[in-house]
Amino acid sequence: MADSEFAFELRVCAWAERHWHPDGERPCLVARQLGTKRRRWDTVIVEVDPAALAARANFGPERLDSDLLHVVRNAPEDWAFYRDALPHPGYPWRYVREAIHEAADRGVIETRRDGNKIQLRRKWPYPDWVERIVAVENKPDLDASAADALADQLHRDVALGLADEVWLATESAAERGVERALFAEMPVEAGVLAFADGEADVAWHPQSLSPDSVGTRITERPSDSEFDDSAASFEYVDADWKADKRLAIAERAYERGWRSYLDTMRPDCRHFGVRRGDHGYVPHCAAKDREQTAAECSGSCPDYEPEPPTWRQGGWPIEGGPGAAIRRVLDERRRRRR
Repeated sequence: MADSEFAFELRVCAWAERHWHPDGERPCLVARQLGTKRRRWDTVIVEVDPAALAARANFGPERLDSDLLHVVRNAPEDWAFYRDALPHPGYPWRYVREAIHEAADRGVIETRRDGNKIQLRRKWPYPDWVERIVAVENKPDLDASAADALADQLHRDVALGLADEVWLATESAAERGVERALFAEMPVEAGVLAFADGEADVAWHPQSLSPDSVGTRITERPSDSEFDDSAASFEYVDADWKADKRLAIAERAYERGWRSYLDTMRPDCRHFGVRRGDHGYVPHCAAKDREQTAAECSGSCPDYEPEPPTWRQGGWPIEGGPGAAIRRVLDERRRRRR
């Protein structure tokens, strides 16, 4: 049994990286804690076209934000004045010029000046590497109150249709004593993954959503109180916004991966280590003698102790200290997935 939601989340990510999809293996990238300003998903699975993903590597390991995507996706094959080559972005051109300079600095387009005019051309066509996006909400200890809150979130996800599929991942009923009645609270469009001993079984298959069509953003829902007769309020979201947001999420997943927990934890602590779990390496704290959460593993942790300088001055096989070695190993695994 996972010690925390964070530990369970890492196990779900590790399982997805090795075994996605339940209906048959599909190449994918896995990341965590991504989404929009209004909604953040625990786990994001980006199903990819392998050849197109390899072509995406031309643009470097860092994500391309919406401004850079506007430039690289529309950059012409031959030299052209940027205002003639790029569609109007809907915001001032000076921000486009900044994005052009950044793209040129990163080596993903070419630029030159014709008098006072900036011309650009592409180095490579931006590939259509994203096939589907799957959102997973993780809740190991599903009880009645958690089911009620998750049902509301999943109903909103289904209505918006930003992802192709929406899933709930929880520990199996046999392991947690969860009543199957709790699953009935979830929207029928959402799938349910039940984990036990590191393996997942499909308790409910999801329905495919429609990310290419207009979505509905639920802004307010009435409570379940018998005294609340208010109507739900909502707004429509057009398909173009959804397409841009999906690609931006995929780019962030490409950059971060699910092992990005090292970016917010302290592998330079002498107590920090990793242990091989059911499907991958997970962090472990020797001082706490358990898997720590991301919030616990910080400079404010009372057990935090920097690695001794002599550790960091050591040579092979842990040159730079164990913390540096752990970071190198996990970064290499992240690059391998890309």
